[in-house]
Amino acid sequence: MKIINDKESAGRRLIVLYLLFFLPYGIGIATAQVKKKPLTFTNPIGNGADPWGIHHNGYYYVCQSNGDINSKGISVSKSSKLSQLGKPITVWTAPDKGWNSNQIWAPELHHFNNKWYIYYAAGKAGPPYIHQRSGVLESVTDDPQGKYIDKGILNTGEDKNDETGIVWAIDVNVGRINGQLYAVWSGWEQNETTDKTSQHLYIAEMSNPWTISSKRVKISSPDQPWEQGGPLDLNEGPQFLMRNDHVFIIYSTRESWTPEYRLAQLKLRDRTKSPLDAGNWEKKGPVFQGNAKVLGTGHASFTQSPDGKEWWMFYHTKKHTAPGWERDLRIQKFTWNTDGSPHFGSPVPAGIALPVPSGEK
Repeated sequence: MKIINDKESAGRRLIVLYLLFFLPYGIGIATAQVKKKPLTFTNPIGNGADPWGIHHNGYYYVCQSNGDINSKGISVSKSSKLSQLGKPITVWTAPDKGWNSNQIWAPELHHFNNKWYIYYAAGKAGPPYIHQRSGVLESVTDDPQGKYIDKGILNTGEDKNDETGIVWAIDVNVGRINGQLYAVWSGWEQNETTDKTSQHLYIAEMSNPWTISSKRVKISSPDQPWEQGGPLDLNEGPQFLMRNDHVFIIYSTRESWTPEYRLAQLKLRDRTKSPLDAGNWEKKGPVFQGNAKVLGTGHASFTQSPDGKEWWMFYHTKKHTAPGWERDLRIQKFTWNTDGSPHFGSPVPAGIALPVPSGEK
């Protein structure tokens, strides 16, 4: 048997005291230092174009067309993080024939009355992209990644001489103003035989999520110097952005296949007057545009951080200066000016660490 002397016993007691009192304190300091390190992310967060995101019941659902401009399907991904995309699940595939059998562009996901609706553009063929019309899908259940049924084509302008009876239209977005549901989209004044045709923004009332119930009203044309100068003047990708008593439409202008793609703004002057009055919209721009390191910023959608304390924009940029549709997806926080309008700032170059959205863990 080993005999422990007083010195050994005292030494062991000191070790025990250290383990009981000082080690937890040291661990606490180390833990506190780890907690203080900010969580960050870098752009881009993915590949693709025309991003649409919506925050619902603690998750971010992102709706996209599958693949490039020649897509034939639509997917929805799910993630608890705004800064990290989830796995895309295909929820709808275009039919083999018909007006919406090809060129599935810019789908958007919206939630009304416990159902999900996807608004998208499609054509029977292309290029040339002269056949694009807009349609809507409705979920069978209250599951954005579940099955959808085709609710048909939207009446975005009548043309009795066209086989669909409808005027060319893309990028449908919907929103409520004073309780009334409205659709806003990019369209042509009339159907043409060339896709080198100028695009305008139109608005109309909806009687339900799949029916446009009023005549369309043109509220914007590419008539400003900063909307012109490229191979094709256009307005497209309109998105309602509402906060407090202010109603904005943030849209894209110039050409999506060039580095000059940028965002502009329409503001509803008087919310007590009709949004169908073209004179009730005030134009401003550009409100967000690229630079030497960030090219072709456009087609944004908007959401809030997980805790609702911050506003974020979700947009795409071009990967190269050469004309084309190779693009990536980015998110960036924005703030609000004292007059109630959004302040988007300047696009942050890829690879720079940014704090994750507030409340994201």
